[in-house]
Amino acid sequence: MGIFGGIADYLIPFLVVLTVLVFVHELGHYLLARRNGVRVDVFSIGFGPEIFGRTDKAGTRWKFSLIPLGGYVKMFGDANAASQPGEAGDVPPELQQYAFQYKRLRQRAWIVAAGPLANFLFAIVVLAGLFMIYGQPYTPPVVGQVQSDSAAAQAGIQPGDRIVAIDGASIERFEEVQRIVRLNPDSQLTIAVRRDGERVEVSARPTRTEVTDNFGNEHVIGLLGVTRSGMEYRRHGPIRALLQAGEETAALTVGTLQAVGQIISGTRSAEELGGPIRIAQMSGEVADTGTVNLIWFMAVLSINLGLINLFPIPMLDGGHLLFYAIEAVRGRPLGERAQEYGFRIGLALVLTLMLFVTWNDLVQLQVVAFFKQLVT
Repeated sequence: MGIFGGIADYLIPFLVVLTVLVFVHELGHYLLARRNGVRVDVFSIGFGPEIFGRTDKAGTRWKFSLIPLGGYVKMFGDANAASQPGEAGDVPPELQQYAFQYKRLRQRAWIVAAGPLANFLFAIVVLAGLFMIYGQPYTPPVVGQVQSDSAAAQAGIQPGDRIVAIDGASIERFEEVQRIVRLNPDSQLTIAVRRDGERVEVSARPTRTEVTDNFGNEHVIGLLGVTRSGMEYRRHGPIRALLQAGEETAALTVGTLQAVGQIISGTRSAEELGGPIRIAQMSGEVADTGTVNLIWFMAVLSINLGLINLFPIPMLDGGHLLFYAIEAVRGRPLGERAQEYGFRIGLALVLTLMLFVTWNDLVQLQVVAFFKQLVT
């Protein structure tokens, strides 16, 4: 299949996944806004010209727009879809009770935070459903085999050792060992194992290794050099499933933040960042592997969407929350000019990041090499 082949196979799952996640995110904003008495003018999936929509009894225009790469909720009193406050005096006094900008600081903060929180809650509910119906991957943290000349062999880890803690964090599943080790190439880890009834601590430095995943994406990970003894899927009841889903969501969030920190510090390549094109490719390929994997993938993307929106960049929800934190400290909002400059800087950062990850996608998918061949 050529690089342009099978576009529909990627595009349809991508649009389905993105539409669900954007709807969940914007629904969080919408529900909290309505609960706090804010009138919502527009609920849009996508940007740009409207394709179709309808207006409900409350006056909200629910619509699908032409560019399906996001969405927005425009509240009464907002100047635009980015939720910039309108000019002072634009809202008549008798309607100010329905305007977002006239709500108390705490109300505005909760309305803004509700979008990312909805994404995290969605991930927890989805994962809990999987753990109840299909089961949670579970592998006892027992070492099966130790590869020769590996980091584990050098540290003295032996077959049959049960890993109970890494750097003080308790371990219950082999999957937790994998997650920690993969995110810490070349880092010295203190690993506690249970051997013949005794607790033994060793020090290991996971080997820095470049791997290519099933989607053709290259990553740098750490490898310890041990195999697990077997894997099973454990089904949970509702309460246990929710608790495990919450722990899984927290672990994925921490892992993502750690990877971002490594990219910022330069210990991990920024080429690993992917954009919409790569997500579309992964959506199509995951969909081909089955519904369960696609649902899991959707939950992971929902966590990433919620997390990214909390970054303190104007234009994103985290940028609004940053302005509100400054307002709480100062006792009054930032001036209109300062906010305007902040939104301009935020827009520039977001556009720059989009261009960068799109370029990464084109390079990773060999589109750039394809066009180079055409002109050489």
